[in-house]
Amino acid sequence: MYNMGKSITALSLLPWLLSMVVMIVRAEDPYLFFDWKVTYGTRSPLGVPQQVVLINGEFPGPNLNTTTNNNIVVNVFNHLDEPLLFHWSGIQQRKNSWQDGTPGTMCPILPGTNYTYRFQVKDQIGSYFYFPTTGFLRAAGGYGGLRVNSRLLIPVPFADPEDDYTVLVGDWYQDSHTALRKRLDNGKSLARPDGVLMNGRQGKVGDAKEEPLFTMKPGKTYRYRICNVGMKNSINFRFQGHIMKLVEIEGSHTAQNDYDSLDIHLGQCYSVLVTADKDPKDYYMIASTRFTKYHLQATGIVRYEGGKGAPSTALPEAPVGWAWSLNQFRSLRWNLTASAARPNPQGSYHYGQINITRTIKLATTAGTVDGKLRYAINGHSHTDADTPLKLLEYYQVANKEFKYDVIKDEPPSNIDSLEKFTTGPNVLNGTFRNFVEIIFENHEKSIQSFHLNGYSFFPVAIEVGEWTPEKRKNYNLLDAVSRYTVQVYPKSWAAIMLTFDNAGMWQLRNESPERAYLGQQMYVSVLSPERSLRDEYNLPDNSLLCGVVKNLPKPPPYSI
Repeated sequence: MYNMGKSITALSLLPWLLSMVVMIVRAEDPYLFFDWKVTYGTRSPLGVPQQVVLINGEFPGPNLNTTTNNNIVVNVFNHLDEPLLFHWSGIQQRKNSWQDGTPGTMCPILPGTNYTYRFQVKDQIGSYFYFPTTGFLRAAGGYGGLRVNSRLLIPVPFADPEDDYTVLVGDWYQDSHTALRKRLDNGKSLARPDGVLMNGRQGKVGDAKEEPLFTMKPGKTYRYRICNVGMKNSINFRFQGHIMKLVEIEGSHTAQNDYDSLDIHLGQCYSVLVTADKDPKDYYMIASTRFTKYHLQATGIVRYEGGKGAPSTALPEAPVGWAWSLNQFRSLRWNLTASAARPNPQGSYHYGQINITRTIKLATTAGTVDGKLRYAINGHSHTDADTPLKLLEYYQVANKEFKYDVIKDEPPSNIDSLEKFTTGPNVLNGTFRNFVEIIFENHEKSIQSFHLNGYSFFPVAIEVGEWTPEKRKNYNLLDAVSRYTVQVYPKSWAAIMLTFDNAGMWQLRNESPERAYLGQQMYVSVLSPERSLRDEYNLPDNSLLCGVVKNLPKPPPYSI
């Protein structure tokens, strides 16, 4: 310290130190606080009264409107008659799988109690949603939109829209979630859904009394964030009479291509710009099922301010077949020059130049266990442990309820003729900071969609047939869109690449709730060998404890 002609005492430094503390406190990222009262209620989304899950009386639940690096605090009061957890789909929970809201990471919020989630939307932007993960509650609702806006200082590759709208679409059942769950527990698949919803409504073409979902001012441009929160089917989304300019997918800015319609598979979110440049009147948004023998659809009205005229009942048709959908996937490109959550361009991360350290090949199949339907990955059908896997691992008692690596990195050679599946928790050991390649092979006749919690990844290829190492020559190693879901077409494969750089316990699941419930999911354990706070947070003080760890002494905390 400079000598300023007199001695400097600790007391004389006190005002300076206090000012520094104030500066640090003020520099902390903003906090957003939410109180959620979760209850049952009666609504008629398909015209018939049924029980749904409400959040603060809303169906769907409230939109969470956040900005990069915001700290989110959600106090959830469970007024249901069964345990409850919420998952924040696509939020990476950096170093913090404690808040991920899956049965493998958290003890559930019991009826009549509450729990406060605390997490940060760290270094993310984009379109996401949340939903309940326990007891098949997702079939009753409890889902809502979650957007992460860019910070003001970070440039966005398009002009600010006049407004920003969330559109939650997906197929829906009239049966209660308990009836659907009972059917699955009895070893039966779910029948075809009863309809499709758009923001909790089915809509009716030609209904003169129907109120609009959204309004637009003539000449202005609007952002629409469209997520498939459904149960079974891919959805095709169209905007009557208007072109959609794609700008973002699941947290990444994209090349800005124009589309007449978009296939949005289970769990996926797309963000488009729509300009109100047509005759000022009403228009329909249409969401309809894809790749099915039946046709289900929902519609919602968008109204031009000051416009007159009902929407045309002649609706644009969806494309046919999945070759069109595969071509759509191949048209999606990462915007290499745009910034995402940080000032540096997205394309400054050259994933295609990193050496692969491990290849994990996962094959999906359907079969039976004790005469009941189950779904499996590499011949193993996941069941949840009595104690969350992450807690078992943290308390160093994992061997009491599960074993690591019950499946290999390659499916069995007789995967299509296995007489029976093995069951139990399915936990894969992932090496911290390894760059891996994961191959999804769909051996079934229906399209699948997969999601990995805690990460975004690069889907570098989707092709028909079975994967072999020679297929790597077809990979997109330059501008694949970094995202958190990938679809796998029937009798096809998909390849993704990522770095296991986020320590924690992370669920990898089929986005079909039926398939995940009946075993087509697993967890990836990524442990930092340092047990350091630089890599992973300690167990939160308010964490709920259950199962075999409930009365155990807390392990020593991670150090810096």
